[in-house]
Amino acid sequence: MVRVRDDLADRVREIENVFIELSDGCRLAARVFLPIDEAPVPAILEYLPYRKRDFMRARDERMHRYFAAHGYVSLRVDIRGTGDSDGVLEDEYSVQEQLDGLEVITWIAQQPWCSGRVGMIGISWGGFNALQIAARRPPELGAIITLCASDDRYSDDAHYMGGCLLNENLQWGSILMTYDALPPDPEIVGERWRSMWLERLDAAVAFPALWMRHPLRDAQWTQGSVCEDYGSITCPVYAIGGWADGYSNAVPRLLEHLSSPKKGLIGPWAHAFPNTAIPGPRLGFLQESLRWWDRWLKDEDDGIMDEPLLTVWMQESVPPAPQYEHREGRWIVESAWPPPSVRAERWFLAPGSLEASPPSDRETMVVSSPQITGMVSGEWCAFGSAGEMPLDQRPDDGRSLVFDSAPLTAPLEILGAPTVALDLSVDREVALIAVRLDEVDPAGASTRISYGLLNLTHREGHGEARPMRPGARERVVVALNDIAHVFTAGHRVRLAISTAYWPIAWPPPHAAVLSLHLGEASLALPVRSGEDGPAPRFADPEVAPSTSASPMSPRPFRRTVERDLANGEVTYRLQTTEFEGHAMGHLPDIDLEIGHEIQKTHRICPNDPLTAQSTMVQWAMMRRGDWSVRIDCRTCLTSEADHLHFTAELVAREGDEEVRRLSWDERIARVGF
Repeated sequence: MVRVRDDLADRVREIENVFIELSDGCRLAARVFLPIDEAPVPAILEYLPYRKRDFMRARDERMHRYFAAHGYVSLRVDIRGTGDSDGVLEDEYSVQEQLDGLEVITWIAQQPWCSGRVGMIGISWGGFNALQIAARRPPELGAIITLCASDDRYSDDAHYMGGCLLNENLQWGSILMTYDALPPDPEIVGERWRSMWLERLDAAVAFPALWMRHPLRDAQWTQGSVCEDYGSITCPVYAIGGWADGYSNAVPRLLEHLSSPKKGLIGPWAHAFPNTAIPGPRLGFLQESLRWWDRWLKDEDDGIMDEPLLTVWMQESVPPAPQYEHREGRWIVESAWPPPSVRAERWFLAPGSLEASPPSDRETMVVSSPQITGMVSGEWCAFGSAGEMPLDQRPDDGRSLVFDSAPLTAPLEILGAPTVALDLSVDREVALIAVRLDEVDPAGASTRISYGLLNLTHREGHGEARPMRPGARERVVVALNDIAHVFTAGHRVRLAISTAYWPIAWPPPHAAVLSLHLGEASLALPVRSGEDGPAPRFADPEVAPSTSASPMSPRPFRRTVERDLANGEVTYRLQTTEFEGHAMGHLPDIDLEIGHEIQKTHRICPNDPLTAQSTMVQWAMMRRGDWSVRIDCRTCLTSEADHLHFTAELVAREGDEEVRRLSWDERIARVGF
């Protein structure tokens, strides 16, 4: 249960909007939360494209009021071209965004209410740009907290995984198109609102297509990837993630490579703040943040840096389920990364089994997975909604090569990234493999623990696509996602390998036949041993009060899978269920109604990857009295052998008047996928 601290309301004063004028004349809109005390104090910046005035209003109040009530000025700033800020948004994580951020930090530090020291906090986009701006070393930036973000924009973001195109690219890019098309609020910018809106619409970017035009790890992705030079970050970094999130891998990498003061925390959470996220347990994230700020922005020796480097939720076995309110487990700590308590334990792939030594019978096993393999995979990134977690893996296991251990005689605890080394050949120049690590209980239920993907044309790196030579044997290594998990005694460890993983990954143009040559093929598990140190003690979760009417829980979705028995086509559909064309919330303090609905559909036939189709349909609206605006956006992706076909239509309306109708129709060359 999250405690709402109503007693904090009287400790905070607010500036609904202030414009920060940049050197080129562009003005960025900020909402400012200040402590009642007039003395200069450190400031905390969150810098996002997600509309501080309306759609994120209630969420912002719970965090930023909390910080202000505890002696910090806290600011929410709209990125250029979003919310109430001037300009247009050309891409995510642009150089312009980072340079603007540097000017914002300098401006904050010079205000009479600021002591001159600034911190940055952010989840997802804000976690990315906190790292990116830290790498530019603004002298006023004293520390950052980055949550659910990545240090590598190509290999570990919503676009590509192991060189495979993710369907999340279409979903996320389409949502960004819709949000970016909304206008500023006339109550903030005045009569300029319409001209600002038209400027945005006329400069609208089809983000999914932009990102699909960069299938290799080129300058599009290295820009803003702090893994290119970890040494560029010199300020203290607190990196936080969740095992159900799409970004937890970055936390161990940052802890391993950063030389600045650092700390890590990984819970069982989805893509959300740890004080409100599921699966639980939740914890007092805002109190933990204050300890970080007090140490690095106020020089208070509160002991936070005397604690272990990394705190992790070690998950225990659970039956497969569409969502978990709570994950059983325990907190563990590690003083270094890689942790000295972990060693690689190698298991060899034998026909149908995992063995301690290579098999004497070095036979070849063959698989060509139906294109519907992956239908029980859940979402690439969980947000805390029902139905998004991986289901029982048996349907996918049955379409894969499967290797099982003997029943475990004792619990087996892993911490880190499992890896799989394979000796294989395929009959196509382009193919992908999906590798899953499962836990199988005595009744046969199969729970996915971790997984990894590899586009085989990227087997030697992501900078170049090198077609496979059909029939030629290749040695490849697949890294799975980091995880902390305890396999239960009596259960089996399962490795499953498939040539399709829909709808998470876009399929190659032709179904491939994979030949796996046994002998040296192996699974390396990061096995943790030794005794636990003292368990950390976190405060209970709490937030400041919000005056905006908006639910704290995620909006409800309906997820369904249908199969056409005539042609075998399988359709996965997700849609919002509650609002049905009406406003999803009313913000009484600014008298504004807002709404956003999504329908996502994936279709494919089991024997033909070229039947793959993904569609996103959305609307978003804002209404106050006689003033109303609405955005309708539809995007679709289909396949040809040599190209992807992307289409989109975006319609902007003011009241009953159609203001703009924008359309895109692009054929994007397939390069190695």
